[in-house]
Amino acid sequence: MKNHKLSLLTFVTSLAIAAVAAWYSIIGLTAIFAAAVIPIIIMGIVLEIGKLVAAAWVYTHWKETGILLRTYLVSAVAILMLITSMGIYGFLSKSHIDAGIDTGEISVKIERVDNRIKSEQRQIDRAEKNILEMDTTLDKTSYGFFDDSRLDERKRQSVEREQLNNIITKSENSIDDLLDKKSEYELEVKNFEVEVGPIKYIAALIYGDEAKNYLDNTVRYVILLLIFVFDPLAVLLLISANMSYRKELGLYPPEEKGLPVNVGKTIRSATTHKGVKKVTKERDGVKIHFFEEDDGKG
Repeated sequence: MKNHKLSLLTFVTSLAIAAVAAWYSIIGLTAIFAAAVIPIIIMGIVLEIGKLVAAAWVYTHWKETGILLRTYLVSAVAILMLITSMGIYGFLSKSHIDAGIDTGEISVKIERVDNRIKSEQRQIDRAEKNILEMDTTLDKTSYGFFDDSRLDERKRQSVEREQLNNIITKSENSIDDLLDKKSEYELEVKNFEVEVGPIKYIAALIYGDEAKNYLDNTVRYVILLLIFVFDPLAVLLLISANMSYRKELGLYPPEEKGLPVNVGKTIRSATTHKGVKKVTKERDGVKIHFFEEDDGKG
């Protein structure tokens, strides 16, 4: 009963892994052949089912199958496993690239915000420089604060000073808004860095201090490890479940026991008691006993 449950669990697990692998593979293949989504989905489903059936059939009928058919089916299963792995690689790679594109767009936005902040700061600097020049001109006009020429110059500058102060105030408010936007973008980047944190640690384990330059390579290695165990595991578990069920149902041929070492040979043994020799001969499991007169030769 326990073996039956284990066989059932193995079979269900193999189908579950195969279904997930097929799903990922089909999504990856549709990304590669985006112009024919529906045909790719139909083809992927049919081929995935055919791969599992072929693997189970060729294992079950291995001995009675001709070498050409056996070779073709094994090759077809291996090629379909490779295609499935390629689809999974495309799916996982696309997911990683999409995340990278998002962060790339955010980086561009942050750069644009920085440029606008610099532009606003330059306006503030120019306005402050003009105000400083106006103050210098006013100082040179007269040495008395209440001098008429000084007062006239201040009145003449008042409108321009007000415009410059408005420019400074407006630019400072714009910078505050831009800094708020920049903080939001930086927070999104930090959240993404938290998501890829495990990859950073794996990259650091492999590349050390240069890990930041090899994040993409690390992701590729992780994806390769996944695809090498994904679909092959499903196929092998299906074959294992097949083996278990055949053993439970007694479909395996009985084991041929090897012939005894002494088949075809006559084994002779003798014992002597009170001058009478008891001789035993054994051949192929049949024993014969008889008595002889002891001649002293054993």
